[in-house]
Amino acid sequence: MLRLVGGVGRPDRGSVVTQGRIGALLDLGAGLEPELTGRENIYIGGIIAGMTRAEVAQRFDAIVQFAELEAFIDSPLRTYSTGMQMRLAFAVAAHIDPQILLIDEVLAVGDLAFQRKCLERIAQFKQQGCTILLVSHDPGQIRGLCDEVIWLRGGKVAAHGPTMQVLDAYVASMESATRSVTPQDDTEIKATNGARLRIGENRFGSQDIQIIDVQLLNATGTATHTIAGGAGLTIEITYRALHTVDTPIVGVSISRADGSICFDTSTAEADLRLPMLQNEGCIRLHIDRLDLVGGEYYVNVGFYERNWAYAYDYHWHVYPLEMLAPSGGKGSFYPPHRWDFRSRSTTTAREGRSNLIGTEQ
Repeated sequence: MLRLVGGVGRPDRGSVVTQGRIGALLDLGAGLEPELTGRENIYIGGIIAGMTRAEVAQRFDAIVQFAELEAFIDSPLRTYSTGMQMRLAFAVAAHIDPQILLIDEVLAVGDLAFQRKCLERIAQFKQQGCTILLVSHDPGQIRGLCDEVIWLRGGKVAAHGPTMQVLDAYVASMESATRSVTPQDDTEIKATNGARLRIGENRFGSQDIQIIDVQLLNATGTATHTIAGGAGLTIEITYRALHTVDTPIVGVSISRADGSICFDTSTAEADLRLPMLQNEGCIRLHIDRLDLVGGEYYVNVGFYERNWAYAYDYHWHVYPLEMLAPSGGKGSFYPPHRWDFRSRSTTTAREGRSNLIGTEQ
């Protein structure tokens, strides 16, 4: 679909009508010439994207600065790392001032700081009135960028409307699909923390991949179910693949006892593409600082089909986590903070701390 909108190929039926300059963040490496310098590739890429040579020259310094390649711009592209090449290609695409921007997923480009800069640039396009057409399987990306969503299933429109309305329908469909592939087996087993696991109650999925152990580790690597507010947490998931599974997604969330989600992430959101999994292995999520208010929580973990169609194995409210931190009022987040009161005669400051003095168990 993106290629049709971008003018690459013709539709089997009907027509595609666009107005304005089109920018595309599809295959960023396409069109790069390894024997030419970064400078020469900027001009080629800009002209291919529809700019004149004068327009490229006008934007040249900004492109190089954005790509952070000032020291290498006159070196052959073949001497660049893959990450450097992707940064150069993105920088060119980000400076053509499109009226329509086509994005095939939000691509991982460079380190985290550069990825943040790319997302900020895309947000700028949106603020400037650019129409953004994003194709993605990641609800987090869609939630952050889109005002309207079309859900395509099997080449047909399954839903069309406001972002959260369509995402809710998509998630409900995924949950229904997961239940449909969950074995009808009421056998109860014990999780490694002693909690009971029963398929259809707190465990769902096709079981092509099975989660066989989950450990919550504190900063010293010791297994724990209690951490101080502001401390780090590592979630270690050991799995067993019953057969070779192609590029699954791993998701982790932290929820309250009432089911409200306080934190949610996945390998897809981090642009971490897992290889084909087979036999047994382990994956870890490192949370550098967890600033939740004090109370009882659960860590939920799951392996999913690569397009989020259903879960292979999902454990809900099995692994408890107690946060030793102030209650924090009505919210879920309790970062370090301080109040500052000023009057004409006195100044008083009082800090609010999320990391209490105490020991982790």
